Amino acid sequence: MLDHAKTYNRGAAVGLAALIGLPGLVLAVGGVWLALLGGSLYYAVVGIAMLAAGALLFRGRRIGLWVYVAVFALTVPWALWESGADPWALVPRLVGPTVILAVVAFASPLIDRRTGWRAALLGAVGSLAFLGIVLEGAALAHPGGATGTLPPAVNPAGPQATGADWPAWGGTNAGERFSTLGQITTGNVGQLQRVWVAHTGDLPKGRLEKGTYSPETTPIKIGDRLYMCSAMNVLIALDAGSGKELWRYDPKVSATSIPYGATCRGVAYYAGPTQTVAASSAPSGANCAARIIEGTLDGRLIAVDAADGRPCADFGVNGAIDTTVGLGHVDPGMASITAPPVIVRGMVVTGRQVLDNEKNDAPSGVIQAFDAVNGKRAWAWDLGRPGQSGWPEPGQTFTRGTPNMWTTAAADEQLGLVYVPLGNSADDYWSGDRSPEENNYNSSLVALDATTGKPVWRFQTVHKDVWDYDLGSQPTLIDLPNGTPAIILPSKQGDVYVLDRRTGRSLHGVVEKPVPGGGEEPAQRSPTQPFSGFANLRKPDLTERDMWGISPIDQMICRIQFRKASYKGFYTPPTAGRRWIEYPSYNGGSDWGSVAVDPTRGVIVANYNDMPNYNMLVSRQLADKKGWKPRGPEGNQGGSKAEGNGAAMAGVPFAVDVNAGWKLGLTGLLCKEPPYGWIRALDLATGRTIWDRPFGSARANGPWGVKLGLPWTIGTPNNGGSVVTAGGLIFIAATTDNLIHAIDLKTGKELWHDVLPGGGQANVMTYSANGRQYVVVMAGGHHFMNTPVSDALVAYALPSKS
Repeated sequence: MLDHAKTYNRGAAVGLAALIGLPGLVLAVGGVWLALLGGSLYYAVVGIAMLAAGALLFRGRRIGLWVYVAVFALTVPWALWESGADPWALVPRLVGPTVILAVVAFASPLIDRRTGWRAALLGAVGSLAFLGIVLEGAALAHPGGATGTLPPAVNPAGPQATGADWPAWGGTNAGERFSTLGQITTGNVGQLQRVWVAHTGDLPKGRLEKGTYSPETTPIKIGDRLYMCSAMNVLIALDAGSGKELWRYDPKVSATSIPYGATCRGVAYYAGPTQTVAASSAPSGANCAARIIEGTLDGRLIAVDAADGRPCADFGVNGAIDTTVGLGHVDPGMASITAPPVIVRGMVVTGRQVLDNEKNDAPSGVIQAFDAVNGKRAWAWDLGRPGQSGWPEPGQTFTRGTPNMWTTAAADEQLGLVYVPLGNSADDYWSGDRSPEENNYNSSLVALDATTGKPVWRFQTVHKDVWDYDLGSQPTLIDLPNGTPAIILPSKQGDVYVLDRRTGRSLHGVVEKPVPGGGEEPAQRSPTQPFSGFANLRKPDLTERDMWGISPIDQMICRIQFRKASYKGFYTPPTAGRRWIEYPSYNGGSDWGSVAVDPTRGVIVANYNDMPNYNMLVSRQLADKKGWKPRGPEGNQGGSKAEGNGAAMAGVPFAVDVNAGWKLGLTGLLCKEPPYGWIRALDLATGRTIWDRPFGSARANGPWGVKLGLPWTIGTPNNGGSVVTAGGLIFIAATTDNLIHAIDLKTGKELWHDVLPGGGQANVMTYSANGRQYVVVMAGGHHFMNTPVSDALVAYALPSKS
C-alpha cells in the first residue's frame, strides 16, 4: 500500500481520474450500446479501460497512468487501421486522446514522485509533437483528389460563350458560363485587387426578414451597365466600370412573401428579336426599347426600362403581370419566382418555387410564357392538363401540387426549344397520391416548344422520386466537335448526363440498375433507377467508419446513430419511426449553381456537395402534437430552418423531419467526416475525371458555431457556381469560408483568394469595360449556409496601367 502523503498529490490524482474516467464512463456505456447494435468494439473496450485507469488514479495508484498509456498505444494502430493516412479522419480518433496523454505525461511526477520532471516534460512535448503531425497532415491533406491532364483543345468558342458582355444569368441562355476574356491569366491572377464595392441597401430590417436572407444574385452586363436585383427584388443598374448606381426600382414586395429565403438570383434582358445593344452605349432612350425583366417573391413579372428603371407601361398592367392567376388559392410565399426567367423567341418563360412539403394541395408547377413586349399570355404548360395550353376557365385552376421548375431554364433560339428542369411533386417524401402524369414528369428535363409550349421530349433522372432529388441546376447547351447539339444535365444525386438536345437521347447511354426497396410504400418504389453512362460525382456508400466528430465521444454518438438508422445505400427508401440516411442529400451533387463548361478545352467544371441527410417520416398524430403546420394566410413569419426540418406535408399520412447535412446537436458539426464540398473537372468527350479536389477551408467554421480561423482545406458545404475563362482560370465563391477563389483549370490548385464582406453564395460573372476585365460576385450571405449577410457586390480587376 502506497503512503499517500509522501508519494503523490491527491488533487492531481483526482483531477487526472476525472479527466480519464468521466470520458471513459461515457465511452463504456455508449460503446456497449454500439457493440449491441453490431458496431465497433473499440469504444466499449477503451471506455472500460479508461474507467479502470480513472479508478486506479483516484486511489493514488500509479499503474493508472500506464493503463491510459496502454489505451493510447491501442488507439493509434486502431485509428490508422480504420482511417489509413487520412488526417481529417484521424482528428476525432487521435486529437482528444493525445491531449489527455500530454496532460498525463506532464502531471505524472505529481502522481509518482519517482518520475522526474524532465522525463515528464519530454513525454508531454512528444505527445504534442505527435498531435502537431496529425494536425499538419490535416492542413496539407487533399484526400481522394484525383489528378490528370486536360484534353487537347477541341473546339472554338461558339455563340454560347460570352465576351465583353454577360447578357444572361448563365452568361447566355445556353448556361455555359464560359468567357472568351483572357486578360486575367494564371500568371497574373495573384495581382487581382478589389476595385469597387456597390451596396444594394437591402438588408434584413425586421422580424419577418431576420434569418431569411439568401440573395444568390448574379448581375448581367449589357453595354456599359450592370443590371441586378436585390434579395427583396429591388432592381438596380450600375456603371460597369465604377460600380456607381444609375437607377433603382423597388416593386414593394412584402416580407410575408419570403419562401425559404429572400432570394432573387438574377434578371433577364430584352431588346427585341436581335437581343443586342452596342457594347459602348447605354440603352436607347426610346421608352422600354430595352427592358429588364425579373420575377418576384410574390409571383409577379416586372418589366422596367433599361435606360432609367421606369416600369414599362405596355407590359401587363403598369409594367407588372400577376403569374399566380389560375393557380387558385396561394398563401404568401407558396408560389415565388426566385430564378430569372428565360427569354426565347420573344417569350418570357418562367416557373416558380412552390414551397416543398407544406401540403399536397400546393399551387401548380405550371410553366408559363408571356409576350416579352406587351406581357400578354402566350401559353401555359400544365402537365396535369395534357393537350391544353391556355389558362383555366373561371372557377378552375391549373393542376395543384405538380412538379415545378424553381431553378433556371436554358433555351435554344435556333431550335426554338426551352429546356425546363423539373422538381418533385408538392410532398417530396410520399408518392402514393401522385398521378401518372406526375410520375412521368417528376425530376425530369422537359424540352418545350418555345412558341406553343407543347412538350417535345422528356428525360427522367429519378423514377417516383421520394428523396427531393429535383433538378436544381440550369442545364448547359454545348455544340460538340462532331457538330452534335448537346445539353449537359447535372443532378443532385450526382449523375451527369449528356443528351442530344434535339431529341433527349443520351449520348453516353443510361443503365437501369437495381436499387433498394421497402420503406413505408414498398409497392410504390421502382425496382431500378437510371444511372448515367457518362459521369457521376458520387462517393462510395457510407460505412460506420465514415462517421466523424471532434472527439471519440461525438464520433461514437454518430456511429450509434448510423447503426440505428435504415441505410441500404444509394436510394434507401423513406421510413417512419426510424431515421433513414439519404446519401447524397438534397443539397447535391450539383445544385442551382450549375456547372461551367470550357468548350475550347473540352472541360466541364462542377462544384458539388458530399453530405448525407438524416431523415424520418413522422406520424400525423405526432406532427400535430409538435405543432407542425403548413404555410398559411399569414405567410412568412421570420426565422429560418432547413428545408424539410419539421415539415407538415399536410394531406398525406406522414410529416417529415429532415436533419439536413446530418448535424449532431451536441456540437453542430456534421456526422460524416469531411470533405463536404468538392470541385471537379471532367473531360467533356469521355466523362473522365481530370482532377477532383476538396473545396473550401475551415477558416470560418468550427464546433458550436465558433469560427476557428484555420486556413486548412477541409472541403466545406458550398452553394453557388463558377465561371471559366479563356485565361485558364475558374472563378468561384460558394464555400462557407467567405472567400472568392481563383483556381487553375489545368490542375485544380487555388492560385488566389480574397475574403468577402459576406458569404459568397452566388454565381460569379466576368466582363470587360473600357478595356479592363472585371470579376464580380455578390457577397450577400446565406441563412441556410450560416454565412454572414451583407449587401455588397464586389468587383475585382488587375491594377490599372494608367
